[in-house]
Amino acid sequence: RFIACPQLARTVRRCLQPGPGPQPLMLEFAPGPGIVTRSLLDAGFRVVALESDLDFFTDLQSLENSLDGQFKVIHGDFFRLDPLAKGALKPPAVSSDKLFETMGVAAVPWRADVPLRVFGIVPQQLERNRLWRLLFAMYECSSIYRYGRVELNLFISEKEYTVLTAKPGKSKIYQALTVLAQLGYEIELLHKEPWSSFATNLKNGKLAIPKTVQVPNDHLCLVRLTPQENLFTGGLKPSNASIFIFMVKQSFAKPKSKLTDRLNSWSLDNSDRLLKALEIPKKAAMCNLYPEDYKRLFEALQNSDMFAETLFHDEVLASTRTMY
Repeated sequence: RFIACPQLARTVRRCLQPGPGPQPLMLEFAPGPGIVTRSLLDAGFRVVALESDLDFFTDLQSLENSLDGQFKVIHGDFFRLDPLAKGALKPPAVSSDKLFETMGVAAVPWRADVPLRVFGIVPQQLERNRLWRLLFAMYECSSIYRYGRVELNLFISEKEYTVLTAKPGKSKIYQALTVLAQLGYEIELLHKEPWSSFATNLKNGKLAIPKTVQVPNDHLCLVRLTPQENLFTGGLKPSNASIFIFMVKQSFAKPKSKLTDRLNSWSLDNSDRLLKALEIPKKAAMCNLYPEDYKRLFEALQNSDMFAETLFHDEVLASTRTMY
């Protein structure tokens, strides 16, 4: 895991500095030795920490005991919330229901204010998978998103940040993840920090910096992901979001293919009329559509019985569970 230096901890505190009025609780995951934790506490945040390493956990318990309710540490792993395995959970696996009950955070309607803020450094191992899992949960309003529009403040690799914010037409980096993230989240870059500012608890002391050719990857980027208040308007709902995700994923199997060819593969017999109504050019390639175009297309396709019958096939639904 990566560990922030004291100077970076002050930068994080400045980026996350609470404004006036009551502030939502901050959930920090994998705080390690608590360098950022102490900085957040000094700024007046109320913090709950999820720590899976028992060595760090013991030290953080001592910090909790020295404070008067401002800080609490829980033995758990943020990326092992609500595992698919059935039966009683063994730490560091954690149930989000149990976690929110312990934190004292109640569920609020989707369009209400943010009920909880999250901060942490996303591990580089399986980073893309972790982002996909969070995105899937957000669209389905499952796990932490059962409680409302939870705000994420994450250090992610510059490579993944570039993908999240790519523009249409960039066929190599404009991906299904891009479309779904830009539709689902308000994405805000808070800070870029060189990899050299982070230490690691690996025995060799070296940072495992992922190599990349197509995009720069010289920094970790502190990115704020706030779920869009108006995401579930029109025909998109948590109940059919997995179908929408599958549609976008399937569209990017061949990103340079024509939209008309993709619609024909879905056995749609009125594609020309549909594209005219949506004001989308017939020759548009999948990688040239804006995220909003995908949502409008999906909502229009909800009225097509043939499309619904194709995508509701059991095997298709099962495949959405193995996307990340």
